[in-house]
Amino acid sequence: QVQLVESGGGLVQAGGSLRLSCAASGRTFSSPAMSWFRQAPGKEREFVAGITWSAGSTYYADSVKGRFTISRDNAKNTVYLQMNSLKPEDTAVYYCNKSPGYTPLRWGQGTQVTVSS
Repeated sequence: QVQLVESGGGLVQAGGSLRLSCAASGRTFSSPAMSWFRQAPGKEREFVAGITWSAGSTYYADSVKGRFTISRDNAKNTVYLQMNSLKPEDTAVYYCNKSPGYTPLRWGQGTQVTVSS
C-alpha cells in the first residue's frame, strides 16, 4: 500500500517561506494528478494546489495564487509545495493526496505550518 509522508512544516513569521515535501513510499505508484490540501483548526480540509503527472499543468486556490508553487519529481515519487509570502491565515496542517476527482489514497499525518503575525 502506498504511504504518503509530508514534511517541511514549521513556525515562520508572516512574509516568510517554507518548502513542503510529500514522499510516496510503498509499492510503485503513479497518479495522473496530485494535490496539496490543508486543514485549519475548526475548518474542513480544503484544496490548495494541484499538478498533473507531466507537470504540464498546475492549478491553485485563489487564496494562494501567486504565492505558492507546486512541483513534482516523478523519479523520486515526491511532490513539493513552495510557499512564499506566508500569511497567518495560511496556518494549517498540510496534506498531499491525489487530486480531487480521483479516489484518494490513505491520508498521511500531514505537516503543521504555523505563521505568526
